Amino acid sequence: MDQDTADLSRHSLMDHAVQSDPYDFHALLHAQCPVYRMPETGFYVVTRYDDLRKVLIDTGTFSNSLPSRRALKGDLGDLYESLVAERGWRHVDTLQSTDPPAHARYRKVLDAVFAGKRMTAMKPHVEEVTNGLIDDWIGDGQCDFNAQFAMKLPGIITAEQMGLPREDVETFKRWADNLLIVAATPQSEDEVRSSAETTLEMQHFIAAELEKRRSNPSDDMLSDLVHAHEDDPLSMEELQGVMGQLIGGGYETVQSALAHGMWQLVRHPELQQRLRGDAGGIRKFCEEVIRMESPVQSLMRRATCDVELGGVLIPENSLILARYGAANRDPEKFACPHQFDVDRPNVGAHLAYGSGIHFCVGATLARLEMNVAFTALLDRLTHVELAGDLPNPVHRQSLHWLPMKELVIRFSAS
Repeated sequence: MDQDTADLSRHSLMDHAVQSDPYDFHALLHAQCPVYRMPETGFYVVTRYDDLRKVLIDTGTFSNSLPSRRALKGDLGDLYESLVAERGWRHVDTLQSTDPPAHARYRKVLDAVFAGKRMTAMKPHVEEVTNGLIDDWIGDGQCDFNAQFAMKLPGIITAEQMGLPREDVETFKRWADNLLIVAATPQSEDEVRSSAETTLEMQHFIAAELEKRRSNPSDDMLSDLVHAHEDDPLSMEELQGVMGQLIGGGYETVQSALAHGMWQLVRHPELQQRLRGDAGGIRKFCEEVIRMESPVQSLMRRATCDVELGGVLIPENSLILARYGAANRDPEKFACPHQFDVDRPNVGAHLAYGSGIHFCVGATLARLEMNVAFTALLDRLTHVELAGDLPNPVHRQSLHWLPMKELVIRFSAS
């Protein structure tokens, strides 16, 4: 074994510690093996910015249509699917897991739901929710920012977009966490069975709410979905698939971005005063947060034919781990990539929201929530710092996401 191979063999993306802090391994891959075949799974890990952008844009060569959850769970993936299909609705490929032309069926509906003008009109309400959450704990001088703010803001907004009660935000968060665990974490048989039960609980709740909108539509996302394509309406399986992706993505990605943004502020206290009242600076700060700590660290693609990428031949039907977290710290694209710098000239050039036809449908809403949140937080809080050591590892286990366990801060009220 040569030295380069030995260096790589000391790391594994299946290791919880590496998942929580993958950047040393990413740097090794950039330098030694930018397209790397994971020995544990056979996945081809793509780490360079230009290579990843090719994967995201060329849906003909790099398909979103994937095999079942067997990739990480083996036979237990089939068990999960069968348990859900037995008493609920079987998995069908929808928004994130389809290629053209099928993808357009789902994207057209959701582009209307998340239209820019509609999102802009939401700003006053996002401000109201943001300040209401801060009101809940600002008098305490301390809070677990991750649980008391970062989770609740996108949770409430997502629930309300769907026409669902904000009081159930903790339930929806439990469902979202379950979906992400199913997608990106190996599980025991007992854990798979428990996950299936949680998925069924979510599915039957959603189905009941969809049926209410079928006969009595209202101005919410569920009504938009159930009444879309009146000539060829979405089936219940399709509706469940779309809703599952919205619940999972709507919570975790923005929660992660908010939590990591606050973590950057406590690590760079000089930014707290500098950004206060600076709308343009806050926008750049938010973009740099999601470049540095990409909420979606990776997603899967499938090679539809033999293809060469980064000098490596990837055989047909191989699974590719499109590693956003690595590409967004590619030194060939971003100078001093491990340095947090809101002044970098290409601060918004990251791939955290994807690229091409699968560019994140909720990106406008996510940016709105982040900008409103940090504007209010910087206006109302001063001298923000950690109230104690962070847990080790900092993040919960996940191959694809970067979910913080907790972030307890203390502060003074402005």
